[in-house]
Amino acid sequence: MGTARTLIRGALATATVLIGGAVLTGAYANLIERQAYRLRRIDLPILPPGRPDWRLLHLSDLHIMPRQARKVAWLRRLADLRPDFIVNTGDSFAHPKALPALAQALAPLAGVPGVFVTGSNDFYAPGPTNPFAYLRERSITPKAVPLPISGLRALLESYGWANAEEQALAFDLAGSRVEVKGCGDAHINRDYYNIAAGPVGDDVDLVIGVTHAPYRRVLDAMVADGCGLILAGHTHGGQVCLPSGRALTTNCDLPTEQASGLSEWHYGTQTAFLHVSAGLGTSPYAPYRLCCPPEVTLLTLTARAA
Repeated sequence: MGTARTLIRGALATATVLIGGAVLTGAYANLIERQAYRLRRIDLPILPPGRPDWRLLHLSDLHIMPRQARKVAWLRRLADLRPDFIVNTGDSFAHPKALPALAQALAPLAGVPGVFVTGSNDFYAPGPTNPFAYLRERSITPKAVPLPISGLRALLESYGWANAEEQALAFDLAGSRVEVKGCGDAHINRDYYNIAAGPVGDDVDLVIGVTHAPYRRVLDAMVADGCGLILAGHTHGGQVCLPSGRALTTNCDLPTEQASGLSEWHYGTQTAFLHVSAGLGTSPYAPYRLCCPPEVTLLTLTARAA
């Protein structure tokens, strides 16, 4: 009997420790890490030899909600980085009344050249979901609460950022001729990259592909079309990762080891740099991050060695 009681007490003690650990981990993921905004800096030697450096600010998955004063204040300070170009890869807000907060957050960046594409959560507000649903790829169906997508596009265009969806757009940036080719969100089957695809001029130094969700079919098409750099978001970097930082899921068919940061994408004999932003926000119904801090990336594009 004494042995049985000892085993029971031991089991209860272990259960208490495990439950307590889970509670503390959940509190940390919700209250601390999801608001531990950080700036990732990357130097990328991708320009032709002799070209001056220029800075590209990659924003993604802001998921702005009303009354997110801390996030808004942090975003406003990004103007101090003095970027030369801005790429917003979608999912900018998450609530029908969040457009004023988004406008406040991005206003200091107005006038900096840039482009944007939209994500599924720019069309429909996220709804209640199983908190563990992030572990499987989730399809999107129209929600009862649409978001003001036309207002979002008008706001971003008022800042001087061009809508890159199904477009091929040319820019002169610090002496480099850059072409940006974009497409809509593959997660909701709005990707029509073939409309933007095609040959570029001999004077183009770099072709950048821009999309929200980095599905293989989109990445393959962009690499085949000559993109040297591809920018995407959507994955939240996995949102909940192992202590090593390895993602458990990407919510698309991208390999988990490429859920965030800079990597390479190969298709046939061609290769492009791929940068997937872990993003800055979360769904309001899954407000946590673990071993995957919210982030924005400043890429400094530099010249290749001669």
